[in-house]
Amino acid sequence: MTGGKQMSKGKKIFLIIFSIVAVLVIGLIGVAAKLYFDVSNSINETYQSVERDREDRLRENDVDLSQQESFSVLLMGIDTGDLGRVEQGRSDTMMVATISPQDNQTTVVSIGRDSYVDIVGHGTTDKINHAYAFGGPAMAMNTVEKFLDIPIDHYVSINMAGLKELVDAVGGIEVDNEITFSQDGFDFAIGRTSLNGEQALAYSRMRYEDPNGDYGRQERQRKIVEGIVKKVLSLDGITQYQTILNAVEQNMKTDMSFDDMRTLAFNYRSAFQTIKQDQLQGEGFMQDGISYQRVSEEELARVQKELKAQLNLENE
Repeated sequence: MTGGKQMSKGKKIFLIIFSIVAVLVIGLIGVAAKLYFDVSNSINETYQSVERDREDRLRENDVDLSQQESFSVLLMGIDTGDLGRVEQGRSDTMMVATISPQDNQTTVVSIGRDSYVDIVGHGTTDKINHAYAFGGPAMAMNTVEKFLDIPIDHYVSINMAGLKELVDAVGGIEVDNEITFSQDGFDFAIGRTSLNGEQALAYSRMRYEDPNGDYGRQERQRKIVEGIVKKVLSLDGITQYQTILNAVEQNMKTDMSFDDMRTLAFNYRSAFQTIKQDQLQGEGFMQDGISYQRVSEEELARVQKELKAQLNLENE
């Protein structure tokens, strides 16, 4: 009889523990389901397909992310939303990222917005950032594809107002600032610097006081992106995920679907272990009173070789 009572008591303890665990598991599943639902809704809001003629593209077939194929993304920061602009805008910042699971690496190359190139589909030679203004993501992708001689598979764009909102959504960021300067009423000292959204926007805009000009500005923009990513991956970022999603869905556009994003999250993690950053360098020149950057054949060939290697196109 005593043994029976002990067994009964043991069962009760087991049932209590099981019930607590079950409640926790159900609660976590509920939170996870809500997070999944919210994320999928936000990504669906950002989706914007792009129509490109196949003859303008270097790939015969679209890249297959389910097969962990290396691919490229054109990243653009659009100046719509900056200083009250509401028009189509120009790609104030342009970067090409190649993601290679085979090499366990992502390579990010910045392209100067004043780079003098052929604007595909417009019949002109102009600053590369005008391609987006003339023809949106499709013309920008086609122009960069011809310029770099690599397939541009996808794009992601975010307007400058979105940069401010993203920084505020994650509760501010920190960057390592290398020069002392003032911009838009804010003073930036050398060293570890905390930035809110307004400050980050000002920090990303300055270039005239920088001895490296637009290249220095691009370096600061990369630091802001890095700061946002680090904060999003922190516990603080996770607890504020809804604010982050709101900022993303209102200010970002991409031709990658939620399924694409999910595939990247599960199958391309190794490719994000190492991120290599590079800069396509040009030399300034004046034409008709306008300042441009001309990239030499040697510099262009260097970057093309680097990106083709990441995309397994060395022999093409």
